[in-house]
Amino acid sequence: MNTAAPTAAPTAATAAPVALVTGAAAGLGLAIASELHAAGHRVLLTDRDAAAAQAAAAALDASGRTARGLALDVLHKAHFEAALAHLHEGGWGTPRVLVNNAALTLTTPVMQISPEEFSRVSDVNLRGCFLACQVLGAAMAAAGFGRIVNVASLAGQNGGTASGAHYAASKAGILALTKVFARALAGQGVTVNAVAPGPLDLPSVHAMVPADRLAQIVQTIPVQRLGDARFIARAVLLLADEAAASVTGAAWDLNGGLFMR
Repeated sequence: MNTAAPTAAPTAATAAPVALVTGAAAGLGLAIASELHAAGHRVLLTDRDAAAAQAAAAALDASGRTARGLALDVLHKAHFEAALAHLHEGGWGTPRVLVNNAALTLTTPVMQISPEEFSRVSDVNLRGCFLACQVLGAAMAAAGFGRIVNVASLAGQNGGTASGAHYAASKAGILALTKVFARALAGQGVTVNAVAPGPLDLPSVHAMVPADRLAQIVQTIPVQRLGDARFIARAVLLLADEAAASVTGAAWDLNGGLFMR
């Protein structure tokens, strides 16, 4: 498996915009990375599981010219700095797109969440997003262009349907961070937005929520169906578009009508 820094081959691929996606080895993160790649981006798929990130990248482009996998633990600011250095050393340069997708989803009942578990979920979901926006946002601002899309959740707006209080609170924090960074970076060509999906038809959701409970949840969704990760990915792609310059600080609700405002 090729783990070396991407090389600057003199081909059309080198002109393609670069996107960095966290938590990209599986699930929604992989769907987003795949959509960006299909749209012509060179994509750095990052994940705490290096082997999984590299395998996911190889499935998109085994040559490594347009898709690479890299180990990145969102708990560490130095890992984001290293990812940025990795891109520069290989000739890919500062990413034009950052998607903060990495998350830890637990369903522990609120009165049973330990302080340690609350901190662990908050650190991965909220602190990780903060560090990524700070490190990559600064680099994008210096370059004069950037599109940051944070993956929030309906849970951060209504307290959640099946997820834990720590998950819901962290996603609410991401919505607030999105606005803070949007204001801070707006004058430097960098937009910061969020998508807020409701329950998605993903293997991880089916594994987390018992089938009978999930069926009950679906009955409460006005459109009577789970969300499609591929459509969420398309919404991310739209926010990542260069033409999306006038959209910043927004949270796009993609929840089947569970939360309307």
